[in-house]
Amino acid sequence: MEDLSNENIIHKKENGIEYLQFRKLLDYPEVKHCYTTKIGDIDFKTHENNDVLTKSYSKIFACLGEKNAFFIKPHQTHTDNVEIVNSKEQEFNEVDGLITNKENIFLCTTSADCTSILLYDPVKKVVGNIHSGWRGTLKKIGQKAVKKMITEFHSRPEDIICFICPHIRKCHFEVEEDVMNMFKKEFSYTKRLNDIIALGRRKENVQKYNIDTTLINYIILEEVGIKEKNIVDSGICTVCKSQYFHSHRAEKNDGRNAAMIMIKEKK
Repeated sequence: MEDLSNENIIHKKENGIEYLQFRKLLDYPEVKHCYTTKIGDIDFKTHENNDVLTKSYSKIFACLGEKNAFFIKPHQTHTDNVEIVNSKEQEFNEVDGLITNKENIFLCTTSADCTSILLYDPVKKVVGNIHSGWRGTLKKIGQKAVKKMITEFHSRPEDIICFICPHIRKCHFEVEEDVMNMFKKEFSYTKRLNDIIALGRRKENVQKYNIDTTLINYIILEEVGIKEKNIVDSGICTVCKSQYFHSHRAEKNDGRNAAMIMIKEKK
């Protein structure tokens, strides 16, 4: 199978599993992170039998050198709710974004085509992990997470680095007129609808449209002061590369990929 590495991403292969890391985030040794593939029977979907889930966490934490890592995974419901993690005992329901300055807590989100965005402020030492599906993108959850870092941790937007993980891209994010009109209404102010929305194919006499959620996230992150150079895109479509990633559009399965980020404990 091919190597998915590019100018922003390194494709790691260890102990029978494969995962991605951002080159720029690897410049900060105080941070551990990854975005998983499905290679090696890795799946972060919660099932009645959680044996696969437990083994998946164990395998990836071993590769990251954190065998006994503690993690927090919110119950995601496509909201724009972003919460602060202050302790390992917290649980989060109907939450799609987490932020913390605490050490030794992996923030985890899962997806199967939706966008995960990792955030890091290397000055204030704050990390974030955002699940931004099309509904979350429509609600500008990424922007709300940055604003929360600014208000709660006094981060400066020019210091924050945003990492856009693999997700469904414009080439495959196909919607009908009802969803298209939601994006048209929400983002008409950008004057970039011709870039955001493309006329797609007709299928069974129904007009389809393709939406560029990657571009939308760039736009809304820059609106709150994130520098363009600090928005780092994996450049990978989970549908195009569904042989590596769980993809609902491509496979109609229930598997999930995981995005993870943690501040390491100071030695």
